Amino acid sequence: MSPESNSTPTKICPTCGTRLSETATRCMVCGTVFGKAAPGKPAKPVKPVQGTRMPEIKLSLPSALGLLALFIVIGALLVFFILNSTGKVVKATATPTITMTPTITMTPTITPTPTLEASPTPLQPIDYTVASGDTCASIAGAFNVSVLSIVTQNNLPASCNTLVVGQKLLIPQPTPTASPQPTGTLSAQESTEASCDKVPYTGAAGDTISSIAANYNVSMTSIKEYNGMTSDSVFEGMSIIIPLCKRNPTAGPTPTPTPPPPYLAPNLLLPADGAIYTSGDQVITLQWASVGALRENEAYAVTVEDVTEGQGRKLVEYVTDTKYIVPNAFRPTDTQAHVMRWTILPVRQTGTDKEGDPIWTPAGAVSAQRVFVWVGGGAASAATPTP
Repeated sequence: MSPESNSTPTKICPTCGTRLSETATRCMVCGTVFGKAAPGKPAKPVKPVQGTRMPEIKLSLPSALGLLALFIVIGALLVFFILNSTGKVVKATATPTITMTPTITMTPTITPTPTLEASPTPLQPIDYTVASGDTCASIAGAFNVSVLSIVTQNNLPASCNTLVVGQKLLIPQPTPTASPQPTGTLSAQESTEASCDKVPYTGAAGDTISSIAANYNVSMTSIKEYNGMTSDSVFEGMSIIIPLCKRNPTAGPTPTPTPPPPYLAPNLLLPADGAIYTSGDQVITLQWASVGALRENEAYAVTVEDVTEGQGRKLVEYVTDTKYIVPNAFRPTDTQAHVMRWTILPVRQTGTDKEGDPIWTPAGAVSAQRVFVWVGGGAASAATPTP
C-alpha cells in the first residue's frame, strides 16, 4: 500500500520556514505578507522586517577587569567627596598603643661553695711525770715522737740531760703529715734533647744534604736521623730542622755545650723525720727518690750534721745510688742523745783541685731537712716509761 501524496501545491515562508498554500498572501505564523504574483507565477516574497540591533563592543578579559577596577575606584572617590562635602566623614585619630616591655629579672647564679680540704688538727700534748731512769730518748721512744720535739716543747737544753724524778713534761703528740708526691723529672735523653739548639731550614733549588751539612757544620747522618729522612734528596720548599748540638767535631771548633737544666729537689724517704736509734748494732740507712738518670759526672751529695754537738761536726759523702749507710764511726761517743740533721743535693763535677780531688758544684735544688736521734755509744738501755 503506497502512501498518499499531497497534490496541493505549497510554498515555504522565507522568514520562518513554515509550509503554506501556494495562494497564501500572508504567513499565519510570523505575519509575513507575500506580494501578489502574476497568474501562473509564484508571488514575490516580501523581505521580513528586522528590528534595530545594539552595537557590539568586544573586550578582552584583562581590559574588562581593568575597566571594572577603574569604575570601582571612581565610584569610591565620588562617594567620599559627596560625604565629605556634607560633613558626615569622621576622620579617625590613631591612638598609640603602649606596649609594656617586660622587665627581665636576672636570676642569681648559684656559686658552688668550695670544698675545704681537711687539714690535720694538732693534738694536745700529754702530761708526763719523769720516773727513775727516764731519759729524753727513752721517753721519745715510748711515745713515738722525736727528742727534738720534747726539747722544744719543754724548753730543755739540747743535750736533754737535766731530767729529775718527778719533773712534769709535756709530750707532743705526732701530727700525721702527707709526704709530698715525687715530681717527675726529665731523663738524660730528654734533658739533652731540650738543651739542643735547633734551626729551621727551607730547602732551595740545588740544595743537597751534603751542602746543607757543610754550611751548618753538622754531619749528614745527624740531619737525616733527626728529620727521619731515608734518602739524600732535598726538594725545593722542604722543611728541615738542623740540630746544632750534633756538629761535626772534626770540621771546626767545638762549640760550648749547653748545660742541662737543673734537677728538682730530691724527695726524702727514710728514715722518718724524728726517728730514734738507741742500739749500737742498728744500721742507719738514708734513702731518697731518684731525680732522674745521672750522667757520668753527676752524683748526690749526702750531708749529715750533728746539731747537738754544735761544733761543726759534719759528714759529707758523694754517691750515685739513692741510699747511703751512715758509718758507725760517726755515732756519738758520749751518753747523750744527739740530733742529726741530713740533706741530699744533686751535684755535678766541674773539674779537679791541685790534689786531684773532684770539684763538685750544685746541679739542682737541695732537699728538705730531716732529723733523726742517735744515742751515744756509752748510753745504757733506758727503761720504757708508761704513758
